[in-house]
Amino acid sequence: MNSDLARLRNIGISAHIDSGKTTLTERVLYYTQRIHAIHDVKGKDGVGAKMDSMDLERERGITIQSAATHCVWGGTHINIIDTPGHVDFTIEVERALRVLDGAILVLCAVAGVQSQSLTVDRQMRRYGVPRIAFVNKCDRAGANPLRVKAQLREKLQLNPVLLQLPIGLEDKFEGVVDLITMEAVRFEGASGETITKGPVPEAMRPEVVTAREEMLDALSMFSDELTEAILEDKVTPELIRATIRQATIGLKIAPVMMGSAFKNKAVQLLLDGVAAYLPHPGEVINRGVDLDRDEAEVALESAADKPLVMLAFKLEDGRYGQLSYLRVYQGTAARGTEITNTRTGKRHKVGRLVRMHADEMEDIDTATAGDIVAMFGIDCNSGDTFTDGAVNVAMTSMFVPEPVISLTVSPKDNKAQTNMSKALRRFTKEDPTFRVGADPETGETVISGMGELHLDVYIERMKREYSAAVMTSPPRVAYRETITRRVEFSYTHKKQTGGSGQYGRVAGYVEPWVEAPFRFDDQVTGGAVPREFVPAVEKGFVSMLAKGSLIGAQVTGVSVTLNDGASHSVDSSDIAFQEAARGAWREAYPKAGPQILEPLMKVAVEGPSSFQGGMVGLLMQRRGLIVGSTEGDGFCRVEADVPLAEMFGFSTALRSATQGKAEFTMEFARYAPVPTAIGEELIEKHRHEQAKKAK
Repeated sequence: MNSDLARLRNIGISAHIDSGKTTLTERVLYYTQRIHAIHDVKGKDGVGAKMDSMDLERERGITIQSAATHCVWGGTHINIIDTPGHVDFTIEVERALRVLDGAILVLCAVAGVQSQSLTVDRQMRRYGVPRIAFVNKCDRAGANPLRVKAQLREKLQLNPVLLQLPIGLEDKFEGVVDLITMEAVRFEGASGETITKGPVPEAMRPEVVTAREEMLDALSMFSDELTEAILEDKVTPELIRATIRQATIGLKIAPVMMGSAFKNKAVQLLLDGVAAYLPHPGEVINRGVDLDRDEAEVALESAADKPLVMLAFKLEDGRYGQLSYLRVYQGTAARGTEITNTRTGKRHKVGRLVRMHADEMEDIDTATAGDIVAMFGIDCNSGDTFTDGAVNVAMTSMFVPEPVISLTVSPKDNKAQTNMSKALRRFTKEDPTFRVGADPETGETVISGMGELHLDVYIERMKREYSAAVMTSPPRVAYRETITRRVEFSYTHKKQTGGSGQYGRVAGYVEPWVEAPFRFDDQVTGGAVPREFVPAVEKGFVSMLAKGSLIGAQVTGVSVTLNDGASHSVDSSDIAFQEAARGAWREAYPKAGPQILEPLMKVAVEGPSSFQGGMVGLLMQRRGLIVGSTEGDGFCRVEADVPLAEMFGFSTALRSATQGKAEFTMEFARYAPVPTAIGEELIEKHRHEQAKKAK
C-alpha cells in the first residue's frame, strides 16, 4: 500500500484536555469516508466517538488511551493517533510522539495556550516533531484566534505563521479566508461537506491584504526564491506552499490554521495542510543505537529493501491476546517471517499483522518502512525493538516521568487476589508510568501513577476487565525522622555467659548533617578501637537508622563521629562492637532533639483568574505555602509547597471549587519538619498501633 513514501503521513493529534481532539478526528474520518455518520464525544445517541472505543472513555467523555487509525485524503495515506489531553495520561502522548513524523497541535480559540498545551509542546520538541497549529472552536463565545496566535509566540516560543483568517466569529463563524489563494472558503450542507470558494468579502479586504503581507514577510526569511518573487510580484500559491513545507519540516515555523470541528468547518483544509506541509517518513531522520558497536548511533533509512527495524510503542490486552502497536522504521515486516527482540534476544514468528481503525482491524500481509501497524501473539514490553536478525539495533527509549501519587490496594476475596495479580502484571507491561510495589513494613500492595484519575481508571479496569473487586486506601506518607542537636555518647557493651564473652566500648558524638542522609566519621587514634572493628561500629549505627523511636520512620540527616573506645583481647568481636553502637544510639537519640520530617510537594494549580481566590484558599487550607502566582489572558497559575499528607483528595476538591476548570500538577520538592501538634498526633497514633500489635 505504501510503496510511494511521499504519499504517506504519520501524524498525531495532541492538545490540552477538552480542546476538541477526538471531535476533530471524528470529522477527519467522516470526510475521508472511513465512517459514514458523525457521533459526538458526549453523544446523546449513546454511540460516542469512533476513537473512544473503551466503555470508560464513552462514559466519562475523555480519551484515556491513544487510538490509531488510518485514512486516505486526496491520494495521501494518513496514519493518525488520537491522544489523551489529561495530564494523568501523559505517557500516551509521549509514546505517540516518539513514533510520529508530524503533529496537529489543537488549541481552543477561547482558552488558547493552556497548561497541557505547554507539556505537549515540550514533548514535540523532545522528539523534534514538526507541527501545524489548529485553532479549534472558532464558533464559541469569546473566540479570538489572533490572540491564540500571539500566545503561541509568547508562551511556547514558536514562530506562528497565519495561513487563514476567520470569516465572522462566535455564532457568526461561516468559514475562512485562505491567505495563500486569496479565496473565501465556506462549508455548507448537513455535515459541512459542500465547499464553496468565492472572492474575499469587501469588508475584510484591508485586513486580509495586511495578513497576507505579514505571512509572506515571515516566509521570505526561509526562501530566497520567494523573496525574489515578492520583489518581482510573481508569487504563486505553489511557491508559498513549498516554502511553508520546507520551513515547517525544518521546525522553523508553525503554520496556524483555524476552524470548528464541532460545526464541521475548515477540517478539509486542515487535511490539505497535513498532506502539503507535514513530512513523509523519508524526510525524517530516525536514529537507533548499534548494540554490537558499544551503542554507537546509527541513522535509519525509510527504505523497504533495508534490514528490518521496528519499535513496539504501545501494548494492549486484546480479545485474541497481546496486541503490540509497531512503527516500522526500516525494511519490511511480512506475515510468516521471523523477527528478533533485541532486548531479550528471543526470536518470534510474525503471525497476524493488522492495520488498526480504533478498535477494529484489517489483516495485511506486509508492512513497510514508515507504516504504523499492530501484531498479535508476541510477548514483549512497551519500548522493545524488533529486527530481522541482519542488524542488532535498538531504538532510543522514550522519556518516562516518575509517578507522583500512590494507593494501597487489597483484594476482597481469594478469586479477586488471582485476578488482581493478573491485572497488575498486565497494566505494568502496558503503561511504564504505572508502578506496583509492596510496602516493606505492612506488606500491602502499593500502586503508583501520575494522578488520582490515572489510578481511578486502572482500579475501574480491574473490576470491569478482570472481575477483580479491590479495596483501596491512601498509603502511609513516607515520613522521616532526624535529630536537631549534637550529643556525645560513651557506651560499653559487656556480656559474660561462660567461656568467651562480648566486650566493646564506643565513644564520640552524633550531630545533624544536611549534606547526606548519613555520614560516619572515624577519628579514632592510638588503636583504642582496633581497625578491624570500625566497620562493625558503622554497621551497628546504620542498622538503627531504619526505624526511629518516634514513629518508626527512617532516620535521615545524621553524622556519627567515633573518636574513642576500648576493646578486649579475647572478648571483643564484630558482634560486640555492633551491639555497642546500637546501645550508644539508643542512649544518644532521645537526647539529640529528634523530630519528624514530612515530604513537601511542589504543586502548581492552573485555572481561570475568576477562581484564583478559591485556588489559593484550597492550598492554604492544606497547609500550603504559596511561593508565587502569575496571571494573564484570563488564566492564572498558583505555585505552592504543600505537604503530601494533605494532597489526598485534592483533585476532587479542586474540581468542585472551580467547576472543573482548573487542574494541578505536583512533584516532590523536599523534606521539612512537621508542626508540633501534628507531630504529637503522629507519635500518639504510632504508640496506639504498637500497643494493638503487642496484644
